[in-house]
Amino acid sequence: MEYLILGIALLVIIAVGGTVALLRSRSDAPTIEAPPETPQITKPSGTGEDLGEGGVVTAPEPPSAQAPAAPEIEVPPPSAGRLQRLRARLARSQSTLGQGLLALLSRDALTDDDWDEIEDILITADVGVAPSRMIVDELRTRVRVDGKRTPEEVRALLREQLIAQIGPDMPRGLKVDRHGGSGNPAVVMVVGVNGTGKTTTTGKLARVLVGDGKTVVLGAADTFRAAAADQLATWGERVGAHTVRGPEGGDPASVAFEAVKEGIAEGVDTVIVDTAGRLHTKVGLMDELGKVKRVIEKQATVDEVLLVLDATTGQNGLTQARVFAEAVNITGIALTKMDGTAKGGIVIAVQRELGVPVKLVGLGEGPDDLAPFEPGAFVDAILG
Repeated sequence: MEYLILGIALLVIIAVGGTVALLRSRSDAPTIEAPPETPQITKPSGTGEDLGEGGVVTAPEPPSAQAPAAPEIEVPPPSAGRLQRLRARLARSQSTLGQGLLALLSRDALTDDDWDEIEDILITADVGVAPSRMIVDELRTRVRVDGKRTPEEVRALLREQLIAQIGPDMPRGLKVDRHGGSGNPAVVMVVGVNGTGKTTTTGKLARVLVGDGKTVVLGAADTFRAAAADQLATWGERVGAHTVRGPEGGDPASVAFEAVKEGIAEGVDTVIVDTAGRLHTKVGLMDELGKVKRVIEKQATVDEVLLVLDATTGQNGLTQARVFAEAVNITGIALTKMDGTAKGGIVIAVQRELGVPVKLVGLGEGPDDLAPFEPGAFVDAILG
């Protein structure tokens, strides 16, 4: 009996010891904390906030999930006085032409070599050989007869001759008003070779017209480059002008037709159609321009065909101009990149070659650096 009691007591002691050891081993193990619950922000009474389920304030959507804000509509400055405002920029690029001529003409005695140098300056400035000789001959006669020598007299004489060669009487206004009888918008086609800045000029022209209070629809008929349509649409969004575009590689004539159709439906003042840049040596692409124009004329008149020329190309631009004039009836010229060249004489040369006026000049990369061409302001900028 005693042995039985002893055995039971021993078992109890072993059991108690094992339990204590187990508890001690658990207390030595690292404690793992449960993650905190997401806090629920309960709406205080009277705050006016929207609640989700269980009275929890709903979190706002992340920015990426929100609809993009509509672009702010810009108000461009009017076209009047633009060239005057940009005159200093033009004067810097044309100083070689103007100051060189004034310096030579102000000499006390002009030799034959001096007159040859004056002619060379004019030819270098892309005035052209024939116009340069006409200017020099007229200047020689006037200087010999009148004996003009003071800087003011020489400047006035040179200004008179340059303006006469530019052609102050040529019609330079753009036909961009809606037709009174039919109510159809005016249609402007923009054409030119690759890299002259056609799409940018089209967008800037839209800004010029909107600044003058007109409504505009843009036609992205350059279907060869998706980037051109995107670029034109961006220009349009800035001034609130709708852009009609088609699929990449689509028929440009179809896009032009739809743009004019949209312009008629919206009752806008002007539709501007940007065409694809094309080499003047590619006969098929040049013929395509004629097709675009004919398709547009099924429902509206093409009032302007603007040829965009890069002023830095000089006399090579005249070759381009002749081919485009044969494909479509050019009504005006937009000279771009006039801020970075001393080739201002290209204005005279291209007008004499085509018999059509320079109507617009691009004088920088800013959105409002396209200006209506004014002969007097242009010559004043050249002469400084």
